[in-house]
Amino acid sequence: MVVINVSKDNFQKEVLEEKGVVLVDFYADWCGPCRITGPIIEELAEENKNIKFVKVNVDKNPDLAGLYSVFSIPTFIIFKNGQIVNQFMGALPKEKFLEELKKTK
Repeated sequence: MVVINVSKDNFQKEVLEEKGVVLVDFYADWCGPCRITGPIIEELAEENKNIKFVKVNVDKNPDLAGLYSVFSIPTFIIFKNGQIVNQFMGALPKEKFLEELKKTK
């Protein structure tokens, strides 16, 4: 599955109305740790077809970042059926992402 870039215009449809698990990556282009986790998210999206992966650029969508109290990037929020079930931040290894995703089942 491809990682989808979302904005405030389509966040409702792509995340909140989605049935199942959605991992949202709040990031910025200039953020070093975000550049480290970007390829990990791409890899996870390819390997986990039952999970939707989306990215939100905080510079272009400050309202969304504020709404979800994103004060540090990268921040990852996992939604299940439109509800937040997990939130964590930082440049984590792939194994840690897998651990966090397992908590949603």
